[in-house]
Amino acid sequence: MKNSEYWKGVLTGILGTAVVVAGGWLGYVRAIPENTGVLSDRAHVQKLEYMESLIDEYYLEEKDEEKLAEGVYTGLIYGLGDPYSRYYTAEEYEEENSSTEGAYVGIGILMQKNPEGGVVIVQCYEGGPGEAAGLLVGDIISAVDGEDITELPVSDVADKVKNSGNDSVTLTIHREDELEPVEITVPITDVELPSVFHEMLDNHVGYIRISEFKGVTYDQYMTAFTDLCGQGMEKLVVDLRSNPGGLLTSVCDILNEILPEGLIVYTEDKYGNREEERSSGENTLEMPLAVLVNESSASASEIFAGAVQDYGIGTIVGTTTYGKGVVQSIRKLSDGSAVKLTVSNYYTPNGNNINKVGITPDVEEKLDTDLLNKEEISHEEDNQLQAALKALGE
Repeated sequence: MKNSEYWKGVLTGILGTAVVVAGGWLGYVRAIPENTGVLSDRAHVQKLEYMESLIDEYYLEEKDEEKLAEGVYTGLIYGLGDPYSRYYTAEEYEEENSSTEGAYVGIGILMQKNPEGGVVIVQCYEGGPGEAAGLLVGDIISAVDGEDITELPVSDVADKVKNSGNDSVTLTIHREDELEPVEITVPITDVELPSVFHEMLDNHVGYIRISEFKGVTYDQYMTAFTDLCGQGMEKLVVDLRSNPGGLLTSVCDILNEILPEGLIVYTEDKYGNREEERSSGENTLEMPLAVLVNESSASASEIFAGAVQDYGIGTIVGTTTYGKGVVQSIRKLSDGSAVKLTVSNYYTPNGNNINKVGITPDVEEKLDTDLLNKEEISHEEDNQLQAALKALGE
């Protein structure tokens, strides 16, 4: 397990995202009652106009009208003081949507800028077209379809690959210990990002790690679970450490394969409207279960742990979770941009709201301090995993 990933705790995962297409901002403004809101106050509008006049008169460089407008929209949402609400440009929304779903069109690699020019491959997704074509971690890309990209940022390189208009792309690769560059042609296909990893441990204990709850996670979980059952799994560890959350639908689909019949989670908005997610009970897990969490397990991870804990069907092991008990909704605007807002609280089956509180594990176990800075942690030295195995009776 890589320590950098293990402790990253990306705490802005979208929980229960709902995308609503607004009918355009002009129609929306007309629907707002008069004399309400920041922009209905003429003093605020005059202040903005005056600030722009200062820019026109004194700012050294040329202003970009579109970027100024985007800044106003961004600032309006930023003023809420909510770490989970934000404004997306059209480009940012497209990227966010791909990340949330866990699938995109590309070649299945992760790149970062190479200080000496070009981009370097830092990950090849397992089973992806890049790996199949022979790309390796550490390869340096200097050209795309013969066009030099050594001075381009990573985002521009990714755009050239994704938007090439072809079914494949030819990369010029510089590889360690090889004197001459090589050209590798890679198909451009639909790529599914891995979010579930599994293996069989000793004594018929299945181990499933879920890194994030994306649109593809349920299918990946079922593939992993089925494979482990085929290997004779008798007990299960689900590792949600440093899982920042994700889609409400994804975690509920997985919990429907575990919980007895009943409530999984419910939400309430500012008006008291309640929505429930329920389990059918048709696929209740019939084996001992332990769930690993830490302080960077958030949002959908806490829904998972909270439901398991409330029903008493498994043991929660690790440290108290992050405490993100609120739900966000994304509304797509008519120009392709979008606004994400916190719209409701969520509650565990027993009615607990864990926002800013977190879920206290049944078995508290901190990761040993001498493991915090290690690049790789073996299962044998992972004291939290060992505590989970002990809870299963191993």
